[in-house]
Amino acid sequence: MIIWQDFEKVDLRVGTIIEVKDFPEAKKPAYKLKINFGKELGIKNSSAQIVELYKKKELLGKQVVCVTNFAPKQIGKFMSEVLTTGFYTDKGVVLAVPDKKAENGSKLF
Repeated sequence: MIIWQDFEKVDLRVGTIIEVKDFPEAKKPAYKLKINFGKELGIKNSSAQIVELYKKKELLGKQVVCVTNFAPKQIGKFMSEVLTTGFYTDKGVVLAVPDKKAENGSKLF
C-alpha cells in the first residue's frame, strides 16, 4: 500500500503525439514519439512499445497519458524523456488515453 503523498510524487500528464518514427535499433519493437505537453513542459521524446496494436498514422494527434518526472532513459542513441503509459494485453500494449480532449500538460489527479 502507498499513501497519498507517494501518489502525488508521480507527475502524470496528458500530451498530444505530434511525430511518430520507427525505432529499428530498439531491442523490442517500438516507435519514437514526440509528444506536445503544452507551454509548461514543451515537447518531449518517448520510446513506446506499441507497434503491435497501433500504426504510425493513427497515433498522430492522439492524446496519451505519460509519467513526466522520471529521469530520462537512454535507449540506444535515443533519449526517452517521458514514459508513455498503457496496459499490457496478450495482443500488445493498449495506450492509456483520456476519453475526451484535455489541454496538453494537464495533470492527472
